Amino acid sequence: MTKRIKGSCTTVLVGKKASIDGSTMIARNEDGAGPLNPQKFILVKPEDQPKHYKAVLSKVEIDLPDNPLRYSSTPDATDGHGIWAAAGINSDNVAMTATETITSNSRILGVDPLVDDGIGEEDITTITLPYIHSAREGVTRLGALLERYGTYEMNAMAFSDKDEVWYFESIGGHHWAAIRIPDDAYVIAPNRLNISDYDFDSEDTLFAADLPELIDTYHLNPDLNQVNLRHIFGSATIKDTRYNNPRAWYGQKYFNPEFETDPIDQDLPFICRTDKQISVEDLKFVLSSHYQNTEYDPYGTGSEADKKKFRPIGINRNQELHILQIRNDVPAEIAGIHWLAFGPNTFNAVIPFYANINDTPEAYKNTTSNCDPANMYWLSNILALLGDSNFALYEDQENLFEENTVADCRNIQIKADKEAADESDVTAYLTDVNAKMADVAKKYANTLLGQILALGEPKMKLQFTLND
Repeated sequence: MTKRIKGSCTTVLVGKKASIDGSTMIARNEDGAGPLNPQKFILVKPEDQPKHYKAVLSKVEIDLPDNPLRYSSTPDATDGHGIWAAAGINSDNVAMTATETITSNSRILGVDPLVDDGIGEEDITTITLPYIHSAREGVTRLGALLERYGTYEMNAMAFSDKDEVWYFESIGGHHWAAIRIPDDAYVIAPNRLNISDYDFDSEDTLFAADLPELIDTYHLNPDLNQVNLRHIFGSATIKDTRYNNPRAWYGQKYFNPEFETDPIDQDLPFICRTDKQISVEDLKFVLSSHYQNTEYDPYGTGSEADKKKFRPIGINRNQELHILQIRNDVPAEIAGIHWLAFGPNTFNAVIPFYANINDTPEAYKNTTSNCDPANMYWLSNILALLGDSNFALYEDQENLFEENTVADCRNIQIKADKEAADESDVTAYLTDVNAKMADVAKKYANTLLGQILALGEPKMKLQFTLND
């Protein structure tokens, strides 16, 4: 089997008492193996959901239930590799993001090997999200699927509803463990097995039934007096110190500047708490970050060696960013918000699309396989390439573009929240609202493109005047 793994994502989770408005939030950068992998934003209606699913990569075949829910989705825009639905919110206001590629070790893989004909990132959202009615039910459905069909890769997923946030990690070919994130906590999870301290007797954990026995039978726990799943099933490699740990370190330092930690620390905390009430803008900053105000910033003033020392969070391989928000201070029919941005996150703006809709905006839905600036995916990537060419020159314009875009869309959202109750067809109304926000996003993106051209072209090397 030829696998096409998007093994570079970063996940952020926020409980409802840790957020600024009482909502739950699960967010992730979907990063690719290479810079360009066109993405689109679609709505999958029950009649469009397959009854019999067949994976493109592993060829696994699964009969699906007859009663799927409607859900938003951000799949690949190119055919031939599978769906890769990535994330969405269903019509019962349950959110899911899948997947965060994670690490393993030879001890557990020797006990429970990966299977070539199992399920993987290509499949997981499509076969899970349309059939769940709570975050906890998402965990149990996915766990049952993994136990039955196995998997060919290590992945982490997250689920949320208005009350709970759950983080789920696959273990070996057929095992898994999940933990409920406390309401007053947040999590930064890079590409490694992340769950640390674990209590098999807690109501806030779910796992494959034989997992404790597996640990004992095969002597998998290296610790004398604790159960730490990262130590048991995960990694602590040199690659982790350069590729994974620094991302958790920077996100945690953003929320908790008092933490006395190091970017190469192998035992950074998993569940964290902060006195700061976390907003969507905070999540966007973390998921766009490139170690600003440190010597490790690729755009900064550190040495060339330091600037290349650690893998940033915002990177040229960002394909899309989603923040799935389930709100508690509004009616259920407007509670689900699928915040979305395409392309490298240092140069884009995240838009608060309602999930209770009939369709998605044209500029986000109809992404072509070849470059077309009418598509937000391609327009965002053009801005990123130009912005990266002289970051110091364009930084102020980019920051204003993001602030103004999000501010205008928030203003539209505030008005829509108030007006939705008076609409006879709320779903149709919210579909129109999303189209207006997409227009705002395109307007500001094209304005930024014009500003970059105006600033950049006078500095082109291909120039000559008689006064030179």
